[in-house]
Amino acid sequence: MNTVVTTYHQRIAREKRALILAAATALFLELGYDRTSLARIAERSGVSRATLFKQFPTKAALFDAMVTESWSTAGEEDPPPAGNIVDGLSTIGRRYAELLRRPQMTDLFRIVIAELPRFPELANAQFSQGKMPYFESVRGYLLAEHKAGTVKVDDVELAATQFLGMISNYVFWPALLVPGWEVSAERVAQVVDEAVRTVVARYATTGPSAT
Repeated sequence: MNTVVTTYHQRIAREKRALILAAATALFLELGYDRTSLARIAERSGVSRATLFKQFPTKAALFDAMVTESWSTAGEEDPPPAGNIVDGLSTIGRRYAELLRRPQMTDLFRIVIAELPRFPELANAQFSQGKMPYFESVRGYLLAEHKAGTVKVDDVELAATQFLGMISNYVFWPALLVPGWEVSAERVAQVVDEAVRTVVARYATTGPSAT
């Protein structure tokens, strides 16, 4: 019985958390970060102030949770094992494209860009808690492939930036800046495949994994 009750309460807590994050995102976009109070977020989300303050005692803590939530799929999946650079990069590329196409990712970047002059700490949170952990996972994967001998990369940080940039420059940034910009799933797959081919052509060593 206790297990059932605990599971129920955990589910309710997750549901309320999702409502709070959705309300906060909408209000930050609508009113701006500064003009949005925790009390207003509680009202919009339909939860009590006590419930909201229990989960998020400050607005900064709430924004940090938004960053973590937006990049969550990145931390939940381990990088592919080293040994086949084509398969590994294809997996990473598909994950990254899927991550960037999530509506909450676009919303998060719009909030950060809009509030950057007054609240640079929001950009710092987005970069240090979201972008960089994901980047480090890709960098670590390429380093593992380098050590395995499937690629020869003198500057792993640059190679990771090149690979992710080829995907984001087509899949994400136009959608952030151009209203109504849409990319089909087929086109996304093509963009990822071409990014993989480019990196493999530049860095892969000779052998089965490079073909």
